[in-house]
Amino acid sequence: MKNIFATKWGIILAGTAIGIIAIALQFWGNPPNMGFCMACFLRDIAGGLKLHTAAPVQYIRPEITGIILGAMIIALAKGEFKPRGGSSPVIRFFLGFFAMIGALVFLGCPWRAYLRLAGGDFNAITGLAGLATGIYVGTLLIKKGFNLGRARASQSRFSGYIIPAFMGIILLMLVFHFSKLAFSTKGPGAMHAPLIISLTGGLLVGYFAQRSRFCTIGAIRDIFIIRNYHLFLGVAAFTLIAFGLNLVMGNFHPGFENQPIAHTDHLWNFLGMVLAGLAFVLAGGCPGRQIILAGEGNTDSGIFILGMLLGAAVAHNFGLASSPKGIGEFGAIATLTGIGYTLLVGFVMTKRMK
Repeated sequence: MKNIFATKWGIILAGTAIGIIAIALQFWGNPPNMGFCMACFLRDIAGGLKLHTAAPVQYIRPEITGIILGAMIIALAKGEFKPRGGSSPVIRFFLGFFAMIGALVFLGCPWRAYLRLAGGDFNAITGLAGLATGIYVGTLLIKKGFNLGRARASQSRFSGYIIPAFMGIILLMLVFHFSKLAFSTKGPGAMHAPLIISLTGGLLVGYFAQRSRFCTIGAIRDIFIIRNYHLFLGVAAFTLIAFGLNLVMGNFHPGFENQPIAHTDHLWNFLGMVLAGLAFVLAGGCPGRQIILAGEGNTDSGIFILGMLLGAAVAHNFGLASSPKGIGEFGAIATLTGIGYTLLVGFVMTKRMK
C-alpha cells in the first residue's frame, strides 16, 4: 500500500498535524513556544535523572519516550524496524554532545526555533539564519565527499530495542513517581502538560514523523544539495499552522524583548545555531529525526541522543547554557570549541573516505 505521507500533500498533512499537537501541548501546560523542543526536553530529562543540578529544568518529558515508541510501533508494523549501526559511533556521540551545546546557547533545537518564530519571537530569525549557515557549510562538506562510514545491519534485533527500552524505563519511573528523580518546582521544568496528554502527543508525532520522514535539518539540506523542497513543505506547514493557532489563541507576541525562555544576544543566537546546524547535518538529521531513527532501531542515532544527554548535563553543570539573562559564563568558549570540532570532523572524514 502506498505511503500517503511520502507525497507532497502527505508531508504537508504531517507537518500540520505536528504543529497542531505542539500548540495543543502548550495550551495544556508546556512552556510557551515549547510545544516541542527535543534539545530542551532531553535537557529536562537529564535534570530529572540528576545528571545536572539546574533546579528549573528537571523533569522526565514523556513526549520523548512517546516519539520513540510511536516510531518503533509503526516501524514494526510496516516492516521498517531494522537495527543497524557502527558508523563512527564515538564521532557521532560528540556531534550529539556539541549539537546540544549549540542548541542550549540559542535556547532551543530547530523545532523550537520555528515555534519561537511562530509565536512572534524575532530572536528566532537570527537563530534560523545561523542554522541555515551551519547546514550550508555541512552540505559543502557532503558535496566534497564527507561520510561517517556505512552503518551495518545488526546481527541481533536486540540492539535496536535498547534505546526504546531505556526511554520506556525512564517513563515508568515517572509514572510511578520514583523518589530518586528530580522534579522542578518552578521554571520550564515545572511547566508541562498532563502525563497522558504529553505521552499521547509524543506517540502521534512519532507516527506522523516516521511515516513522512519529517526533518527540520533535511528540509534545508535538500534545498541546498538537490533543490528539493519536499521536506521543507512539511516544516513550512508546521510553522504556519503554529503561527495561525497562536494568532487565534492570542499567543502571538511579536518582538525581540521579553520573549519566553529566550535572550537577545544575536551573535551567540546565530553562532549557537551554526554549531547545532552543522552538527545535525553531519550526523544525518535534526534531533527529532534522530529520535525517530532510534525508534526504528538505528543505534547510531541512539548514541547521538546519549551524546545530547551528556551535553545537556555538562552545559548546565559548567555554565555553558544560556538563560533569559544571556549567554552562560563559558558558553562562548564551548560554542567556538564545538564549531572547531565539527569542522575538524567534516574535513577529516571527507579526506579519509576519498
